[in-house]
Amino acid sequence: MRVLLDIKDDKALHLLEVLKGLSYVKAKTISNEKAVLMEDIKEAVDELILIRQGKLKGIPAKQLLDEL
Repeated sequence: MRVLLDIKDDKALHLLEVLKGLSYVKAKTISNEKAVLMEDIKEAVDELILIRQGKLKGIPAKQLLDEL
């Protein structure tokens, strides 16, 4: 299982040391930009799932390109 945590900078180092002390946990830091990108991709996939289930209405690709 993977978990993405958002922790204040002044508390993060202490928590990382605790996590690294657990033999069954692999802890790795990522940049803020990468964390934001991962969250954006997750939201896009969640939207796509809702569109395919018919719970959300999508827009045609041509309309999207015309808006650009």
